[in-house]
Amino acid sequence: MQKLNLQTTYLLLGSNLGNRVEMLENAIQLIANKIGLIAKRSKFYETAPWGVENQPNYLNLALAVETTLSSKELLLQAQMIEEMLGRVRIEKWGARLIDIDIIFHGNQIIDEPSLTLPHPLMQDRNFVLVPLEEIAADFIHPVFQKSIQVLYNVCPDIGEVKPYLIPTE
Repeated sequence: MQKLNLQTTYLLLGSNLGNRVEMLENAIQLIANKIGLIAKRSKFYETAPWGVENQPNYLNLALAVETTLSSKELLLQAQMIEEMLGRVRIEKWGARLIDIDIIFHGNQIIDEPSLTLPHPLMQDRNFVLVPLEEIAADFIHPVFQKSIQVLYNVCPDIGEVKPYLIPTE
């Protein structure tokens, strides 16, 4: 019997259009069905847009997912889930219904046109580091050889990342 190569992958989800909470919850369910077991999940965080500022605030959260998928299979599944949820790619860093970024896939280091791992800008973005620190503060970045907590502490981003309480009806 072949041994499964189980990897922990860290994903960052974001949404700033439509019902953001519902969109993220739908994405989480699809990730559980198509990618793997969700081992940890952060709270929701509300953040100002990064890169293109004239758009609504985002809700973000981080997931730790146990998966047997290769990095390329993981990318294809994440993109398929985005498409299933109505994502249309129009503008880089523009408003979107759903965004699923692969931050880490185990300790893999990949630099290809279609995929760069670890995510090349994660260390410069509080909206990535805050939810990731909640679920993986001690994870060591395979390139920088620093923990998520240390990367957050030295991050130059001054953008505010606020815990988001889901309104009750």
